[in-house]
Amino acid sequence: MPAAGFAALAATWPAAATRDIGPFRLRDGAGGGSRVSAATLEGPFDATALDAAEARMGTAGLFMVRGGETAFDAALAARGYAVMDPTVILAARVDALEAAAPDGCWPPRHAHLALWAAGGIGPERVAVMHRAAGPKAVLQGAEACAFVARHGDIAMLHALEVAAGARRRGAGRALMAMAAGWARAQGAVTLALAVTRANGAARALYHRLGFAEATQYHYRRAPA
Repeated sequence: MPAAGFAALAATWPAAATRDIGPFRLRDGAGGGSRVSAATLEGPFDATALDAAEARMGTAGLFMVRGGETAFDAALAARGYAVMDPTVILAARVDALEAAAPDGCWPPRHAHLALWAAGGIGPERVAVMHRAAGPKAVLQGAEACAFVARHGDIAMLHALEVAAGARRRGAGRALMAMAAGWARAQGAVTLALAVTRANGAARALYHRLGFAEATQYHYRRAPA
């Protein structure tokens, strides 16, 4: 699943624009965060092409290093790039998950935008959702919402947000069941999501629901 998972991640949470320099894909995230702004290695590692990519990005250089890209990771470390936000992609077969009828819509409503804004998901990230080209929806629960989209046979969940006063009351679990129901209705085989390793509480919830680590990545940021 690693390659398919990263393809689904890119398709369901897309950059505003991309440009290829040799094997490197540079991204313009338009303020939508690291995931849509980081450059990635899309072919065999080439140090000369890395020089060209670095020259293009300058001091704002940010790369996503995916599982198995050891030579690329070592090259960035040798150039002083610091590790940032180690992240895992968790996945589960849709037919193995608890599913519920999804309460979903598109586009997002005012209540969704307000809830996301309170959690730090602003207009630039909402614009990322609008750019996703495949089937998509905002799932809504009691003081909670999430964005879900499908690419191929993978449905990806993004931007799950629960109001501060409603946390630890089952809202996240209910949204995950809706996501499984939505994925099943869309014909997806797998439901996946990305979560930072530092977010232990969320990872524990997802593991209890039946999700397992499919692959991982981290970022490396250019030295000041």
